[in-house]
Amino acid sequence: MYSYDGLLKNLNEKNMTRSTLADKLGVSSRTIAKISRGEKIADHVIKRIAEYFECEPQELYREVSDNPLLQTLRDEKSIGMTGGIYHELQVRMTYNSNHIEGSKLSEAQTRMIYETYTVDVSGGIPVDDILETVQHFRAIDYVIDAAEEPLTEDIIKELHRILKQNTKDSTLSWFAVGDYKKRANVVGGHETTKPKDVPARMKGLLSEYESISNVNIEDIIRFHYDFESIHPFQDGNGRVGRLIALKECLRYRIVPFIIEDSKKNYYYRGLSQWNNEPGYLTDTCLDGQDTFRRLLRMFEIEE
Repeated sequence: MYSYDGLLKNLNEKNMTRSTLADKLGVSSRTIAKISRGEKIADHVIKRIAEYFECEPQELYREVSDNPLLQTLRDEKSIGMTGGIYHELQVRMTYNSNHIEGSKLSEAQTRMIYETYTVDVSGGIPVDDILETVQHFRAIDYVIDAAEEPLTEDIIKELHRILKQNTKDSTLSWFAVGDYKKRANVVGGHETTKPKDVPARMKGLLSEYESISNVNIEDIIRFHYDFESIHPFQDGNGRVGRLIALKECLRYRIVPFIIEDSKKNYYYRGLSQWNNEPGYLTDTCLDGQDTFRRLLRMFEIEE
């Protein structure tokens, strides 16, 4: 759905009706009727209207989601609101996801970086921990912006690029930032997909996932396991995988899950034992959903 608040404001300021605008620009009444229905107007028409009002096209309209959580996140993000659910998602997911992967930053330090763009590093914090915290905030923004788009390799690679750019890893000739791994890796003693096989495995995984007609939380959890077992990147797979899960939950109006650092042993057990007992990972993610539901209740947002 689309809201044309900016266009309507311009019309009111010029004391014009939509019909008058249509006549002046030679636009069909059918096109103008899309404003009331909240449908998208063709880009070339929006451009003509913007030229008439001497403004940028994006000032005339905005996309509106029927997902209350996603729309709230987008609204709060657009105005830079503090103290809302967007603020808390940024801090809590970034802290927990990074800490699971070994970041030394505390939740308080993570919050300080987000809120003041400063940090107390008296304990000796690696520069990469700070960089990856700031970049995780940006990755969440990217997820919110791209939430309703189909999941693609380009989106997944962009998440990795956002997270790993300018880190120490990015200076290594064999480390591919924003692209699939070049060297084989082992995780927790388990062999992962060989680099030469990653592109085909990822294409197959995405094709199978995108063919599901009614995606539910179990489908997203299964995708998360499959993604982590492929381990397509040299590093950063856990964080990218959890960001993908956030995106897909927002896409399908499913309550997202945040895996808390205190539950990481259950999370790792769930990933390692999936083939024997998928319920371990499922239960951990559902517990993470309950964590997010508490945020929804706190901010009185409908599921």
